[in-house]
Amino acid sequence: MPAEAIFWSVLFVLLLAVEMMTTQLVSVWFAAGSLAAFIAAICGGSFTVQLILFVIVSVALLPVARIIWKKRKLSPTVKTNADSVIGMIGVVTEDVDNLKETGRVKVNGLSWSARMETGNFAAVGTAVRICRIDGVKLLVEPAEQEEK
Repeated sequence: MPAEAIFWSVLFVLLLAVEMMTTQLVSVWFAAGSLAAFIAAICGGSFTVQLILFVIVSVALLPVARIIWKKRKLSPTVKTNADSVIGMIGVVTEDVDNLKETGRVKVNGLSWSARMETGNFAAVGTAVRICRIDGVKLLVEPAEQEEK
């Protein structure tokens, strides 16, 4: 095996190891480039050809990965667990009073501690829309407010 092939194979393994240790795509393009250079070395290409292949493949994969990343980011995010209640309508089961720091809302079969996002008070039985979650408290607004 030519010395260049050994160099590219060691570089390939090292770059893959770096990639596995990180949570971001850091060196995968260079690993692919070193694989292309390794193949060129096995086929008898000069070191200049190997280096050019390494650079071209590594640089060419950057925009390809960007396209794949954009498609992945554009896919709809599925809300899970607590975030799934945001936007839902709940019912006040204990007066929500921001001044007294009291209140509970039942939504999706669960009882949550709640505070008003807009206004200061919602009486028992009031329908409220969940705006967001702050810690373990729901921040709510009267449900009819959004319908107007």
